[in-house]
Amino acid sequence: WALHLETVTMSLSGQYKCTFVTYPYGTKAAKIQLTVKAEEERHYLKKVWLNQTLEIPCLEDVTSENLSSYPLKWLVVENGRKEELVTRKPSCPAVYRNSSVLLGQRVLLGLNNALKVFPTKITDDGRVFSCHVLYHPERVQKSSTTVRVFGK
Repeated sequence: WALHLETVTMSLSGQYKCTFVTYPYGTKAAKIQLTVKAEEERHYLKKVWLNQTLEIPCLEDVTSENLSSYPLKWLVVENGRKEELVTRKPSCPAVYRNSSVLLGQRVLLGLNNALKVFPTKITDDGRVFSCHVLYHPERVQKSSTTVRVFGK
């Protein structure tokens, strides 16, 4: 016996119970907890030379989809603290959060919504930049990139 769910949304999360009657043993039941996740996340590592331009694609594996038709945001995570760097909504210019203590004026949203940081500094080593794309109110795709900065 199986339950088939189509067009799965977060509203389908919950506990499901299957009950059936057997003879001569009586009623049998089984429960399963279904959790529908709204986020998909991929992790990457990017290596860059000191004082060069760091360019991180928003979603590296997505080539056929046009990201400009979806809202997105770039964040930086350092010491467990998330800071929003750039947001962009469809048909609107990007909004920069240049109050960033960590990155100042070194951030730019490039082609295909790639994040550009120039110049890279030694303090960028180990930072995690993440891009969040909202495809649907219940579906967010994330791409996180850890940066390694090398000096000559």
